[in-house]
Amino acid sequence: MSNKLNSRHTNRYEVLIIGGGAAGLSLALNLPTNMQIAVISKDRETEGSTFYAQGGISAVLRGSDSFESHIEDTLNAGGGLCDEAAVKFTIENGPQAISWLSDLGVPFTTDKHKNGQKTWHLTREGGHSHRRVIHAADATGEALETTLINHVKHSENITLLEHHIAVDLITGKKLGLEHNRCIGAYVLDKKNLRVQTFQAKHVVLASGGASKVYLYTSNPDGSTGDGIAMATRAGCRVANMEFMQFHPTCLYHPKAKSFLLTEALRGEGGRLLLPDGSRFMHKFDKRAELAPRDIVARAIDHEMKRLGVDCLYLDISHKPAAFIRSHFPTIYAKCKEFGIDLTKEPVPVVPAAHYTCGGVMTNLHGQTDIENLYAIGETAFTGLHGANRMASNSLLECLVFARAAAKHITENENKHEWDAIKAWDESRVTNSDEEVVVSHNWDELRRFMWDYVGIVRTDKRLQRAKRRVDLLLLEIEEYYGNFRVTSDLLELRNLAVVADLIIRSAMQRKESRGLHYTLDYPKTNDVPENTILTP
Repeated sequence: MSNKLNSRHTNRYEVLIIGGGAAGLSLALNLPTNMQIAVISKDRETEGSTFYAQGGISAVLRGSDSFESHIEDTLNAGGGLCDEAAVKFTIENGPQAISWLSDLGVPFTTDKHKNGQKTWHLTREGGHSHRRVIHAADATGEALETTLINHVKHSENITLLEHHIAVDLITGKKLGLEHNRCIGAYVLDKKNLRVQTFQAKHVVLASGGASKVYLYTSNPDGSTGDGIAMATRAGCRVANMEFMQFHPTCLYHPKAKSFLLTEALRGEGGRLLLPDGSRFMHKFDKRAELAPRDIVARAIDHEMKRLGVDCLYLDISHKPAAFIRSHFPTIYAKCKEFGIDLTKEPVPVVPAAHYTCGGVMTNLHGQTDIENLYAIGETAFTGLHGANRMASNSLLECLVFARAAAKHITENENKHEWDAIKAWDESRVTNSDEEVVVSHNWDELRRFMWDYVGIVRTDKRLQRAKRRVDLLLLEIEEYYGNFRVTSDLLELRNLAVVADLIIRSAMQRKESRGLHYTLDYPKTNDVPENTILTP
């Protein structure tokens, strides 16, 4: 099978993976070596949420821990909305996924015992009742991503294409075929600004979440909900998009660009402080700093608004300096860049949008509503996270469902012949002479989402946001239909779709649960229900 670009700018692969983070790369490496696979990454190979993940991966790795305990903790954090089958499936497959990573050579941090033996060092994070978070110092994502990329580059059957961004999925319905299966995607090569046609027998959305829809986020710039938006336009259901997780502690500094301060800081004894140096988390939850993220983020938001201050503080300076430097070298170095000594003083912090708990609905194989289309990782809604994701369950989900989807693709290799496919047509569009429209709409969208659809919501705020997003959607589609696509335009188009999904989902939920807190409906309903949007 040829995967060379032909004169019609069409590539053929058996599997097309959109996204080059932990989910996408793990899937590629778990597929048979006789399959031709393309992995597209819209930036450089290490620019994604996986690379910047600090904390680690939760899994049951000690005899003192148990699957039952990890399951119970996850269900408790999820606010009654976790799918128990998905939780059980993910957690019971966790140890095997960690062993696979260890075999690949991921340099997890170890403890050396008196007898000279080394065991994995496990830390504890909010919501967990045991130490079960395996990590590589405080740069787990970097270690994981680097290792996976190295193996992909040495795999002859996998083609990794950087600086390529998907425009839209190609489905049988769009082409007028009898069966509405996914048969590929249109992809913009950002370097030569040409849209190519990628044809595939299996397409996997592994493009991450949508936290860039908010003004302040811990995520890299590429977290624009591309997979969720494309799946929605193709006709897939999405669920629980109102549950956007805000990480409680991001470094507050004008030049820090919301640098994340890992949950493990609090897991190892870090204290949250008011400007006067007093602690406050015990007033909001008996677990204090180790409460789940939604509770901690709301508490910080509440205290900042009550006091009228721009930030609060996280202090771990009471711990030995050598311990801090050895366990959190990345954070220590980054804080030093901004003149803050983690070993001697508190660090200013604010909450920031961090994780998309909802997404494209899938089963335990990663299958979506459309035949041959899969979604894994943060793009997907598996039911694992419910109304609030527990710390370090995200990378675990990426690994487990990547392996599950790879197994399903392998066992159900598509026997269809290659369908006739249409090349991208830009004969009726021109180059834009008003790029300022894109940048202006981008800023407006992210600001009103932060102001009206943030940590604390009201009906009035959501209605304001809905009116604004409706106007933006019309303006963006008109612009999209008249001008040649650019990366910024594609991301803006996707962000607007995702913003609309978040707002509509939040308006449907007439209660406060998990990450969705509204002043108009402060109580939690007796019967938990998912919010499902059908195109």
